[in-house]
Amino acid sequence: MVAIIKVSSYSPYEIQIGFSRAIRRGEIIAISGTAPILPDGSTAYPGDVYLQTRRCLEIIKQAIEETGGRITDVIRTRVMLTDITQWKGAGKAHGEIFSDIKPACTFMEVKGFINPEWLVEIEADCLIDQVE
Repeated sequence: MVAIIKVSSYSPYEIQIGFSRAIRRGEIIAISGTAPILPDGSTAYPGDVYLQTRRCLEIIKQAIEETGGRITDVIRTRVMLTDITQWKGAGKAHGEIFSDIKPACTFMEVKGFINPEWLVEIEADCLIDQVE
């Protein structure tokens, strides 16, 4: 049987909704939609899509590492924005992390998130390379 590892980021929404920040099963890691939440549950950098995107990616990186993966294992990201005209700020932050990795990536506009201060949420999928 393949072990399942679940990671929490202690988002106040995880218990209420019933989800994990990340789940690893075998060589696959799935990262839930990740918002720019600070450890105290407040929103990081209200009004700044670039810094909010960086915060989302910090949370994602930590969750990947807690499941035994690395940021270089990311094969797909989905960047959801409440205003697609702000894609350059989110793209800059995404590129700072992924310019060499180049995962499959989708940027999309959504109507909104649970918290209206969030300008961005990001999902990620990883595949752990067992051959090193």
